[in-house]
Amino acid sequence: MTARRPFPQRILIYGVYGAGKSTLALELSRRLNLPWQPVDELTWEPGWKEVPMPVQRDRIAAVCRRTSWILDGAYKDWLDVPLAAADLIIGLDFSRGLTLRRLLRRTARLISTGEVICNGNRETLGSVLSAESIMLWHFASFGRKRRRMRRWAADSPGPQVRLFRTPAELDRWLEELSPVSPARPRP
Repeated sequence: MTARRPFPQRILIYGVYGAGKSTLALELSRRLNLPWQPVDELTWEPGWKEVPMPVQRDRIAAVCRRTSWILDGAYKDWLDVPLAAADLIIGLDFSRGLTLRRLLRRTARLISTGEVICNGNRETLGSVLSAESIMLWHFASFGRKRRRMRRWAADSPGPQVRLFRTPAELDRWLEELSPVSPARPRP
């Protein structure tokens, strides 16, 4: 009988805006009883004021020094930090059409409900129509993030990489994991 290897304890979820990184992070946190650290909470202050990059790096490094964590994304200016510490990278390599539809639906819901996203920040019609729109970020980053994920999956010298090209592939993989554990509070 072969001993089962323990499941990775430090997980980076990577993909474009609208891929479902935060939704997956919450699900994995519940199933695996691992702490999820939403990246937006570390990178945005109230009023959508971006945290200075050196401070972002320090905050991410502090998370990555822990024995277990799930991060729901990574910015290029500090991507090296979780890559050096992660046991597993999960790449959500979904189509542009799917991710854009999800992003539009989520953004419309957030605007209409006024739901707080992080640190008191909310999506507004003004923010969506601004030069810093999450929609523009989606288009600007899609190809770059896709190429990066595929490169990691093809030849990762570091952590294990699981690349999912459809939500159905991801759902099948999730079904193989342990059953859902009781909710664990975020750090």
